[in-house]
Amino acid sequence: MAIPEEAIRRSVELFGSGYFCAESVLLAVAEDLEVRSELIPRIATGLCSGLGRTGGLCGAISGAVLALGLAAGRDGPAQPVEPIYESVREIVGGFESRFGKTTCAELTGCDLATDEGQRQFLQTGQRETCAEYVGVATSLVFAAIARRS
Repeated sequence: MAIPEEAIRRSVELFGSGYFCAESVLLAVAEDLEVRSELIPRIATGLCSGLGRTGGLCGAISGAVLALGLAAGRDGPAQPVEPIYESVREIVGGFESRFGKTTCAELTGCDLATDEGQRQFLQTGQRETCAEYVGVATSLVFAAIARRS
């Protein structure tokens, strides 16, 4: 399976249109997989902005993990978890290798829970940097799916 460049562009486009990081990654992957649900991207919203502006895990990574589960998660308790966990570690490791960090607070340098931090985010052009995070996270999902095939 080749990494679908159009899906990567789509995730960045979605982010630019007003969806947030986790929503954009999940929605772009779901569209590529032709998965339709009223729950997508809703289930990703709380994961955006570093776990709801707590400074936690980057929302692009969180969305990537949700998207991986959509593509390759378990269907029941009898199935093993280790294959998907291995893929999650590959996604997180690949992201950290590329950017050096995995939390929203470290990646953006902003406290998004505050008005000042949100202003700083916008004034420093961080949204464009986060668009790159979204594209890379989307790419990492498809790479993980390809390795599982």
